[in-house]
Amino acid sequence: MLARTYRLGRRERSVERTRGAILAAARDLLVAAPSGTLSVGAVAARAGVSRLTIYHRFGSRAALLDALAPAAAPGSADPTADPRNLLRRRISAACSRWSVDPALYRHLPAPGRLGEPDADRGLAERLAATDGLRPGCSIKEAQDVIGVLTAFETFDRLHQDGRRTPAAVAEMLMRLAGGILA
Repeated sequence: MLARTYRLGRRERSVERTRGAILAAARDLLVAAPSGTLSVGAVAARAGVSRLTIYHRFGSRAALLDALAPAAAPGSADPTADPRNLLRRRISAACSRWSVDPALYRHLPAPGRLGEPDADRGLAERLAATDGLRPGCSIKEAQDVIGVLTAFETFDRLHQDGRRTPAAVAEMLMRLAGGILA
């Protein structure tokens, strides 16, 4: 028996418009909510869709929140890259990511605002392997500092809604990273 394939065709644009409307409604409601709470029912009403449509598209409220915050770009897997350059790129990428919509990130639950703990550890280990950490700095300490330097709260405090550019914030954070670097 042959399996039937299904193609959305012209309907695909409608599906993407609906997804976009849901995400826009969720973002607007989340940013406007003083407590940062988000109701699927309120999102559905604002987007002009049913609650079931939201659950069908995203699966859960948590998945909807995850869809609001794009995932961080994957780090470099190049084993020959200089770990200091990787740190600079990680910090710059985090600043670029957070600067897209700081108002949204302020209202997202903590997991949407955090960096990548596993990548932080990997970068700390690479710095240690190349004698890039200052004497006495443990891998765990370096991991924690990298996490703080790439966290939204740190960026937001320094960026101050555009008072400083993302590039200027990245430079400040690299200077702060000097505390763990050899």
